[in-house]
Amino acid sequence: MEWIVVTLASLLAGFVDAVVGGGGLILVPALFSAFPSAPPATLLGTNKSASVWGTLISARQYSRRVQFRWGAIAPAIVASFGFSLLGAWAVTQISADFLRKLLPLILVALLVYTLAKKQLGQHHTPHYEGRQEAWVAALIGSGIGFYDGFFGPGTGSFFVFLLVRLLGYDFLNASASAKLLNIATNAAALMLLSAKGHVWWHMALPLAAANVAGSLLGTYVALRKGSGFVRGMFVVVVSVLIVKTGYDAFFK
Repeated sequence: MEWIVVTLASLLAGFVDAVVGGGGLILVPALFSAFPSAPPATLLGTNKSASVWGTLISARQYSRRVQFRWGAIAPAIVASFGFSLLGAWAVTQISADFLRKLLPLILVALLVYTLAKKQLGQHHTPHYEGRQEAWVAALIGSGIGFYDGFFGPGTGSFFVFLLVRLLGYDFLNASASAKLLNIATNAAALMLLSAKGHVWWHMALPLAAANVAGSLLGTYVALRKGSGFVRGMFVVVVSVLIVKTGYDAFFK
């Protein structure tokens, strides 16, 4: 029964992740609920082993319809990977508990700003060109990459918001580009966790297959519906993140 529940959760997580990120909100709690006695690191590693493939397939599908700005995204990918490793190392040295109470407040500010700026992310009008865009993208990759390695919740949403706000992308292009950055941070975390034996590989294959199926469907819907739909999903996912992280920080 547990296999059925987590496989369906992986399917839904792939769909949500493909549209706007945040699939971990679905699959991670499902894994923890289905296997309460398992080590948390193993469940997180198993989640990464599934989600990285769904994100990869989603990015490939987006690449057929969305023109990536590789001059900016390539250095951001490198920065995301490197700083995710650094964040994962840092969390072994210092506690991330202080972020638990800060995170929901940051997410509330992000949501309020998005709702207040009705035109935010509706039009794809990049603010920078050349090296300037590459530097800003690399800074985004560095900051959120470190955060993902160090703590993690809401990484995809943070990538999307910053690409929209700082680089001037619309929500569709931001979501597509965020997939590439998320692949880098997930791969870095997966490398560390698998090296320490924290991945259930026997479960990774069915979860990855379900995640890929959800990603294909989510990407299709996002490309068909456009930036308005992605923006709406972004608001929903961030709202759920606020509730989840707020509960974990103040009531658990």
